[in-house]
This record gives sequence, structure tokens and C-alpha cells, in this order.
Amino acid sequence: MAALQTVIHIHPEAPRKPLAGAPCNGCGVCCLVEPCPLGVVLSRKRKGACEALRWSAERNLYQCGAVVAPDVLQRALPAGWGALNHLLAPVLRRLALRWIAAGQGCDSALEAVLPDSPTMPPMLPKDRQADSPTDTPP
Repeated sequence: MAALQTVIHIHPEAPRKPLAGAPCNGCGVCCLVEPCPLGVVLSRKRKGACEALRWSAERNLYQCGAVVAPDVLQRALPAGWGALNHLLAPVLRRLALRWIAAGQGCDSALEAVLPDSPTMPPMLPKDRQADSPTDTPP
């Protein structure tokens, strides 16, 4: 089956996507396409950029907000749990690292192609993008 072409908007300073299995470098491609299972819970959606994804201007890479921004996980907690937030934050952070498979390497088989690259496949007209696959590998 041919893969669909998806356009995502990546920060211009983001590192290039590593090969699948290589260490994660914070390129953000996987999280900009769709959220991981934890991101589905935090974003309340299954497609599109994960709401928890954060850009680090200091490090020039994307990071999971569930790991680096405690407020991301705290907002997902029931409203009445406010007093427990400071106790739960470290536990939730450790769980988030496990849930996003931190340290396991890139698990995305997506191919990121720059718009002006010679390997960029021709874009379909907007009215045909959602329902027409291309012959481009993922």
C-alpha cells in the first residue's frame, strides 16, 4: 500500500530526523505527526501534533512536555488533586519517561523531506491530499 504524504511544520533550527533505531535527537517529527499513547491522553486527540510537545530554544530541539514541563501532566490531573501536584510531579515524570520509551532510540519510520529537496514528491492539489496516496515511501 502506498504511503500518504503529510505536511508538518518543523522549527527551522530542529535537528534532522535520525534513522530508526538511532538515539533520539529531539527532531520532533514523530510527535508533530501524531501523539504517542501518553500524548493521546494529554492532547485528547489521535492525529496531528502532540499538545505536550515543547520547543527548547536553549537546546534547539523538541522535548516532551510531560517530562520537562510539570504543568503539562498537572493539567491532565483531576481539578481536586491540586494539593497533590507537588508530590505527584516526580512520579509522573518518571512514568512519562517510560511511556514515551525515552532512551530506546528513534522508533519512527517516517521520512522527513524538506520542501525544496530534489527528493520531495510533487504536492497534490489541496482537494486531493487527504484521499490520495502517493508512491513515496513513509
